[in-house]
Amino acid sequence: MPSTADSARLATRAPLFIAIFADVVLVLVFAAIGRDAHQRSDTFLGVLATAWPFLSGVAASWLVSRAWRRPLAPWPTGVLVWLGTLAVAMLLRAVTGQSVVIPFVIVATISLGLLLLGYRLLASAVVRLRSRRSGN
Repeated sequence: MPSTADSARLATRAPLFIAIFADVVLVLVFAAIGRDAHQRSDTFLGVLATAWPFLSGVAASWLVSRAWRRPLAPWPTGVLVWLGTLAVAMLLRAVTGQSVVIPFVIVATISLGLLLLGYRLLASAVVRLRSRRSGN
């Protein structure tokens, strides 16, 4: 049976695990939707082939922004992860001969913003609402 200290440690790490999981899953969703929109095969390996530059961007952005400090914060964490993911992904796509046309960059900017920043904004709103309700 976990101790109170173990439970407290897990509770303080929960936002970190949630944010890492959400960023990875949402990038995979972005890649899967993009592949589907272009009628490419939907195999898991195909999605990974599309997603790897963006997943690399998420990892680099987490490191540069030190996102583990406030993983669910929309500002600055969410904005830095969103824009860092986009920048690194586009650079990796360019150097590996993948398409980096302006319409794709626009769609990726909007989509990743909605996904990577959007859930952080929702989480922040939920925390504020709970805080108000509890009287803090």
